[in-house]
Amino acid sequence: MVKYRAEELAKGQREISVSEFFEKNRHLLGFDNPLRALSTTVKELVDNSLDACEEMKVLPEIKVEIRQLTETRFEINVLDNGPGVVREQIPKVFAKLLYGSKFGRNTQSRGQQGIGVSASVLYGQLTTGKAAKIISKIGKNKSAHYYELKIDINKNEPLILKDQVVDFALDHGTKVEIELEGKYQKGKQSVEEYLKQTAIANPHAEIIYFNPLKEKIVFKRAVDKLPKEPKAIKLHPHGVEIGMFLRMAHESKSRNLQGFFSNEFSRISSNLAKKICDKVKVDCKMEPKLLTHVQADALVKGIRETKIMAPPLDCLSPIGEKAIIEGLKKEIRADFYTAITRRPKVYRGFPFEIEVGLCFGGDLPSDDLIRLIRLANKVPLQYQQGACAITKSVVQTSWRNYGLSQSKGALPAGSVVLLVHIASVWVPFTSEAKEAIAHYPEIIRELKLALQDIGRKLGSYIRKTVKVKEQRERASLFEKYIPEVASSLAVLSGEKKNKIEEQLKKILKKSLKEILQEIPDGDKAEMKNESVKKLKKEKQVTLA
Repeated sequence: MVKYRAEELAKGQREISVSEFFEKNRHLLGFDNPLRALSTTVKELVDNSLDACEEMKVLPEIKVEIRQLTETRFEINVLDNGPGVVREQIPKVFAKLLYGSKFGRNTQSRGQQGIGVSASVLYGQLTTGKAAKIISKIGKNKSAHYYELKIDINKNEPLILKDQVVDFALDHGTKVEIELEGKYQKGKQSVEEYLKQTAIANPHAEIIYFNPLKEKIVFKRAVDKLPKEPKAIKLHPHGVEIGMFLRMAHESKSRNLQGFFSNEFSRISSNLAKKICDKVKVDCKMEPKLLTHVQADALVKGIRETKIMAPPLDCLSPIGEKAIIEGLKKEIRADFYTAITRRPKVYRGFPFEIEVGLCFGGDLPSDDLIRLIRLANKVPLQYQQGACAITKSVVQTSWRNYGLSQSKGALPAGSVVLLVHIASVWVPFTSEAKEAIAHYPEIIRELKLALQDIGRKLGSYIRKTVKVKEQRERASLFEKYIPEVASSLAVLSGEKKNKIEEQLKKILKKSLKEILQEIPDGDKAEMKNESVKKLKKEKQVTLA
């Protein structure tokens, strides 16, 4: 009997589960080294907690604790006051990849794919062999349920090791405990830095953090108002491709194409649907399930050639200019704070909005590159900075026009913290790790315009501050010579020296008052401190 190579190869072929794929490719999810794994796990758990609290319309109170068990092993605990998870859903939410309620909802949220928290459970399981421990309670008069869970990697299904009712201190909320291999250190890409940036982007949240050194860090709430709740919208027709269009049509319950268009897509009325069908000569009364590939191709082309109103924008929930400034003020000491929120735009049928915040001066170092905080849907992006559209846009902006020094192809230098946020129902990340924004021309264009807007505000402040300080120095210099000038004028005019001196001081006082009206509040405080120091020094000299 002849044996064929293809038949032999066929015996080794099998279906691979998504859990098994990510078991071997965990770097795609942000678990490529122990330092990043620790930060990524905290990030996924805190992001879930923030989303849950906002959906429940309760101000987030989140407690994060990291305990070091051995040199390379850590236990992460995250507790929140969110709505909790119903008992039946706990195993799938925490121990099944690609399981969740947010994918395809077309609304702004931190999580989208149902991968993050279960990937953290998978990483902990792979590196320590330990199960994740979850306690969740959905109401005051409800029982709290405790689970110990692992993931069946071959089937991508939860393995329930323990399921029992326990006591829980909160009326509602969730506590997750994951043991994993990691590395802890402070610095730019640390857990502390992620939580600090999260606190800036989410000033309505209070986060209490206990690090492995048993230090307690509290990120206090700066605003007592929840951000605007985003609403789910239908897919905009300009964001659809032929394969997706065919699938949607064949799965549709609408009786005809006219109804399919108006029911499944935003901004398409029955009249506009008929117009598109007539334009490409497809019967608008035909059943969507009968649509052929040729007809679908013609309809998609017809959609792209038709001017359709932009999608609704209530699916977005920006941070807001006031909240950005409050967030920056509570975490960063500076002299000048400003922020701008651009009008929403659209790419591939998806709405997005760019926000930029900036603080300048104060305790920030002036001889180093600016500190760039990148955010997507209020989540900090700590890694892959060089691959991100945000970084590219900042580098390509001419910051010399706004008073900062800048080398070619590099971030500007100066005492500045620059926050850039993109809010969208679909953020185009470069990978599943969600750390860098893809280089879409529409997004790059809007980023540059926003950066130029904030740059003009910074430039205006720097020019005004420098000008005012120079005028103040001149006034101080003139004040020193008033007695000598008054003596000379008294000799020339015959007027009394004291009278001339009083008149000159009045003129100087009026001039200083006009200057002070142009000085920002931060500089006024600095001047006041300098004046107090000067008076104390003069008093000490007099007493001596």
